[in-house]
Amino acid sequence: MENFVYYNPVKLHFGKDAIRKLGQAAQSLGKKALLLYGKGSIKSNGIYDQVTDQFRQANITWVEYAGIRPNPAIEDVVAAARLGREENVDFIIAVGGGSVIDSAKFISIAIPYDGSAWNLVKGTARPESNIPLIAVLTLAATGTEMNKFAVVQNNATSEKLGFGNDLIYPRYSFLDPQYTLSVPKNYTSYGIVDLIAHCLEAYFGKGEATLSDKFVYSIIREAMEFGPALLNDLGNYELRAKIMYAATNALNNLLFYGRESGDWGVHTIGHVFSVLYDVPHGASLSIAYPAWLKLMKDRIPERIEELGKHLFNTSSANDTIAEMESLFGVLGSPVRLNDIGITVHQKNKIIQTMIENKVGGAHHKLSEHDYEELIDLCLQ
Repeated sequence: MENFVYYNPVKLHFGKDAIRKLGQAAQSLGKKALLLYGKGSIKSNGIYDQVTDQFRQANITWVEYAGIRPNPAIEDVVAAARLGREENVDFIIAVGGGSVIDSAKFISIAIPYDGSAWNLVKGTARPESNIPLIAVLTLAATGTEMNKFAVVQNNATSEKLGFGNDLIYPRYSFLDPQYTLSVPKNYTSYGIVDLIAHCLEAYFGKGEATLSDKFVYSIIREAMEFGPALLNDLGNYELRAKIMYAATNALNNLLFYGRESGDWGVHTIGHVFSVLYDVPHGASLSIAYPAWLKLMKDRIPERIEELGKHLFNTSSANDTIAEMESLFGVLGSPVRLNDIGITVHQKNKIIQTMIENKVGGAHHKLSEHDYEELIDLCLQ
């Protein structure tokens, strides 16, 4: 078991009508906010009005940047950061799912930075300060509401990259399961896949951490038990709450304590599908994970078998992989590239982009030969 520092500075409000504490939290950060959201669904479902009512009650003024894309793009980060600087905002409030909150995290460090925001993403420059961030979550999936990580893509360079820094933890996060009731079935499914994938990225990381493994099993079993039920009853508050809490715990550091690292190789594969074909993040993972497990079954059979024993009561790596693939299918997420209209004709382009993005895990490295085999497995 590796040494670790247990740290998470996010004050998280969870439950029905949690938004009533938003105004008080906002007042502690300043008087003027940059409000970020996506394509406008928060206006049709009433969330926008609830958030802005809190602003008015707390005498907070605000400016808005709308239209954050489902796969967060550096163009939005640059434009919103420019607006934040011009308007001299004190803090940011991001209302949405992972794409909005991830974008807000980058915007929070881009506002006080003079150079290109992409330099921060690439690591050629280090952030030295930030604008405080409040997250209001509307989609259970990424866990970004309680961690220091974010992902953004550069469409001009066909790169989608992850980033981590203590400066991008939200100060406050508000999680009301009611805010996820209007999420459609497909994106509910993708969110459940995403939380499972986060558990697996921890589990297949480097280092032995038996208690963290048990947390992995418990969170995935929560998704297995309540995920299919939710997909058959999308308006069920209690089921929404269970999945929302599971998604937060899947990536708030809990599963990584005692390990040297997670792996994240499957996420890098999925990012290639997203940056090339705008594949929803969760859908990219349900395609990539079975293929990755098949590639790894002769390299780490015992680790895969141990996972299957605890989740599915199986005894072989092959059976574990079959059950995991079946689970993604039960959740209604694609498991082959062909399921989303990507065929063998795109294979070479995908592999070239994988090479350019240096796809691979922190623990389990991947070669160019592995790329070809992985894409074949994603197509079969």
